[in-house]
Amino acid sequence: MADTKENPHLGHREKLRQRFIHENGFEHFEDHQILELLLFYANTRSDMNPVAHALLNEFGSLKGVLEARPEMLMNVPGVGEKAATLISMVVPLTRVWNRCAMAVPDRIGNSREAEKYCLSILAGHRTERFYVISLNARCAVLGRRKISDGSLSEVSAYPRMVMETALNYNAHSVLLCHNHPGGTCAPSPEDISSTLQLQRLLNGVGILLLDHIIVANDSTYSMIQHGDIDYRVRNKT
Repeated sequence: MADTKENPHLGHREKLRQRFIHENGFEHFEDHQILELLLFYANTRSDMNPVAHALLNEFGSLKGVLEARPEMLMNVPGVGEKAATLISMVVPLTRVWNRCAMAVPDRIGNSREAEKYCLSILAGHRTERFYVISLNARCAVLGRRKISDGSLSEVSAYPRMVMETALNYNAHSVLLCHNHPGGTCAPSPEDISSTLQLQRLLNGVGILLLDHIIVANDSTYSMIQHGDIDYRVRNKT
């Protein structure tokens, strides 16, 4: 009781904590309240309500705050290194959870399952990344490999590394995926042409290209579903 009188913010913090536990989540929280509760664990004494509002004003949305780099967060008054680090951990932790949930799927049987799997790998990354996912004849995942890690707007799909990965896993088929962190998930002409090149190379050694999934934020694009490629075609030129 003495602590509460000395620091009136402690009562507010405890109410938010208990509310989160009781509701088992943030469904009915305002954005600034989510940030407040998070920031409580980096600053145990100060009122974090003004800091939460300042962060939202600076970055435009809760999504913008959670995706901001630590050094950018620390430019906001009241946000120290501990708070910036804590906020920056949220999105990577979400990726880890998604990876655990999809770590060893029995199989990827359709485009929707493929999109979900690729989203679990790529969601939230700030630079473009390109992955090859190798599957057996029953569409069970044999393994995945990050082929390249590009700039904000560019990534290279190295044909030799793609082929090497598929052959090393003795893959029956492969699923390709990469992300567009700065835009939409629609493919560029270069995305499509490079995918067709990779398809010809893979088909040449008897490996099917099942799909190429593009991820942008929480959206996905399937080249198979949009008719950009056809996995049933072998050695098509």
